[in-house]
Amino acid sequence: MADKLKKVSKAHTRYYLADGTLVPGATTVTGLLNKPALVKWANNLGLQGIDSTTYVDKAARVGTLIHTLVECHITGKEVDYSDYTPLEIELAQNGFYKYLDWEKQHKVEPIFNEAKFVSEKYKYGGTLDFYCKVDGKYTLVDFKSGKGIFNEHFLQTSGYANLLREQKHKVEQIMILNIGRNEDEPFQTETILPTTEKKYFNMFKALLKVYYIKKELGWR
Repeated sequence: MADKLKKVSKAHTRYYLADGTLVPGATTVTGLLNKPALVKWANNLGLQGIDSTTYVDKAARVGTLIHTLVECHITGKEVDYSDYTPLEIELAQNGFYKYLDWEKQHKVEPIFNEAKFVSEKYKYGGTLDFYCKVDGKYTLVDFKSGKGIFNEHFLQTSGYANLLREQKHKVEQIMILNIGRNEDEPFQTETILPTTEKKYFNMFKALLKVYYIKKELGWR
C-alpha cells in the first residue's frame, strides 16, 4: 500500500556480499509472507470503483515526498519539489508537520539515516531509514505512510536491527512512525523492545530460509 516512504523502493535496491554474491533485501524476504489485509483493502477499492494501481501510484508519490521532507529536515539538505504537483506538496507538508509535532515531544539525536548494510552471516541486505537516540535510547526508526502499523512492519525492521548489530551498533528499541498522507490516515507510533524483536527476527530468519529454498528449486 505504498507504505514505504522511499523515492527509490528498498525492494529494488541491490545488495551484495563481500565476494560479490547478490542477496535479497529485507523487503523482498518479508514480501514472502501472505498479507490478507492488503487483499481486503484492494477488494474494497474495487467495490468503490477505484483502480487500486492508480490509487497506489498517487499515494506513493505523496508518501515519497513526506519521506524526502523528513530526510532533508534531518540532514539539512534542500527539498526538490520540481517533480510534484501543488496538491501533492500540500498533502506531503501536512504529513511532515505531523512528524515535526512528534519530534517536538522527544529529544531526538540523529546518528545516521538512509544507511545500506549487508549481513554476511545471514546473507541479506537492507536500507535503514533513521538511526538515532530518542530520549536517550539508541533507536531504529522506520517511517511508514498508510492506513496503519502492521505486524509485518516489525518483522521487516527486526531484520534491519540485526544489520545494525552486526555493524556493532546498539539497538535498544525499534520505533515505527506511520505518517498519514491525508486526514483519513492517522499519525501513529509503536515501539518494540529487544525481547519482542528477537521473536520477530526468528520469523524473519525462517522466511529467509524459505527464500533460499525456493531459489534452489528454481521457483519464480
